[in-house]
Amino acid sequence: MGDFRKLQVWERAHALTLDVYAATRTFPRDEAYGMTSQVRRAAASIPANIAEGCGRNGDAELARFQTIAIGSANELDYHLLLAHDLGFLPPDRYHHLSTEVHALSRMLAAFIDRVRQPNGRQSISLRAKC
Repeated sequence: MGDFRKLQVWERAHALTLDVYAATRTFPRDEAYGMTSQVRRAAASIPANIAEGCGRNGDAELARFQTIAIGSANELDYHLLLAHDLGFLPPDRYHHLSTEVHALSRMLAAFIDRVRQPNGRQSISLRAKC
């Protein structure tokens, strides 16, 4: 089993999740079981899937969970846009979070590309970093 905490992509995803939790504290109280919950679950799903992939056996499983994390990042991106359009997130907060989501998605895509490289050495060294 690998230590996901060693991955920069996990660190960034975790930091984003903490930022999202802070940002959603100002959402309307009547959205606690709606938008607030959805946004938080999407955000927390990203580092959770990175961590789960590190605990799986083989590069194919690792890449699959990183792909799921990208899907969660896309879901979060939409929920942030909706929250902004509903007036729950001010423009500056929305742009900061959205920029972070896009940067994280690029990091995940690069990580997946490295894991899927046919060169076995690269896969082994990435697995060791988990």
